[in-house]
Order: sequence, then C-alpha cells, then structure tokens
Amino acid sequence: MAEGTLYIGNKRYSSWSLRGWLAVQLAGLDVAEVVIPIAGHGPGSTPAVAAASPSGLVPCLEHRGARIWDSLAIGEYCAELAPGLWPADRVLRAHCRAISAEMHSGFRGLRQAMPMNLGKRFPGQGRTPEALADIARIEAIWQEARALSGGPFLGGAAFGLVDAMFAPVATRFLTWQPELAADSLDYVATLRAHPLMAAWYEAALNEPDAWLIPHYENPA
Repeated sequence: MAEGTLYIGNKRYSSWSLRGWLAVQLAGLDVAEVVIPIAGHGPGSTPAVAAASPSGLVPCLEHRGARIWDSLAIGEYCAELAPGLWPADRVLRAHCRAISAEMHSGFRGLRQAMPMNLGKRFPGQGRTPEALADIARIEAIWQEARALSGGPFLGGAAFGLVDAMFAPVATRFLTWQPELAADSLDYVATLRAHPLMAAWYEAALNEPDAWLIPHYENPA
C-alpha cells in the first residue's frame, strides 16, 4: 500500500509538477500519483486543485503524515530521505541550492513568453527581450555549474534536485527552440535522454485530448 499521494497537473503543461514529480521519483518515495487537469489560468483555477492543495497549486505531496505544497520544499523533503539528491561537497551543494532557489523565484519573462508544452514546437516564437535576457542568465548558470561540478549534470555525474529544478526549462527550449550555445544544447539533450524525463514525456503525450488548453496549443 502506498505511503502517500502526489497531486500533479497535466504532464504536458505543468512545469512545477514536473519538478515535484522528479524529486519524488529520485528519492524513491512510494506514493500514489493523482493527475488533476489544470485550466491554465492561475492558482486555484479548478475546484479539484483547490481541494488537493492548501495553496490551490500543484504539486502537493502527502507522505507519512507530512503535507508539502511547494516544489522546492518537496525537493528538500525528499533530500532529507535521500541525502544524495544534493551534491556531497559543501561548496557545490550550496551553489546548487542557490541556483535552484534562483530558478524557483525568477525568470518570469521566460515563463510568460515560452510556456511549457511537451506536445508542440514553436521555433522562432516567444523571443521577447525579457525571455532572451532570462535565457542568457540560464545559459550562464548551466555553464558555471557544469564547470564547477564536472558535469554532465549541474551537480556532477548524477541527475539530482538541481537538475529537477531546471528540467522544465529544458523542455521549454525544446519546444520554442531559441538559439543556444553548444554546451547548453548538450545539457538539454542530456536531460531529455534521462529515463525519468522519457517517462514523463511519454505520459504527457498520452493524456486525453480533452485536457488540451487552447491558448497553450495555439499561442498568439
């Protein structure tokens, strides 16, 4: 019997759900997974989401009496149960936490201009000045982290929580195809090839057509 429940949104669109799901999978938590279709218009946009999470947002994890409704907090909870999800080195661990927090709180321009959609490609679109500035910063983050850790992931040889935080960005880059440096493209390909990312993509592309959100499928 499962030890809890992870509530997430559509795998096609929900970037924060992907982060929480990856953390739970990396930690090996035994939880049931409940996908709640989102409306795409902000927090608490459906009664089902509001009923599942105190904040009206997904993901929300219930596990062994704990209830956590924020992706970064879910990651930290998972790291308490599986400490290897952050790098062992103190300095590198601090660096990875800092860039994860930066991802968590910033990059609004990219989020608005290039929303996550795993089933479409929009090459050349969404290149607002704000999005391009965010992309430049993200590329610098990736380059520095991989240089510090030795790669191929941001924290070193293994896919960890810091990669979970940036994984939805990689999906955005695959969808919107902005111009990226070669090392950024390499990191995107490394993330996409990971078995957990492959499993998420497969599930996303098999979601019911009734869950499609028109303004995500046909951006202006």
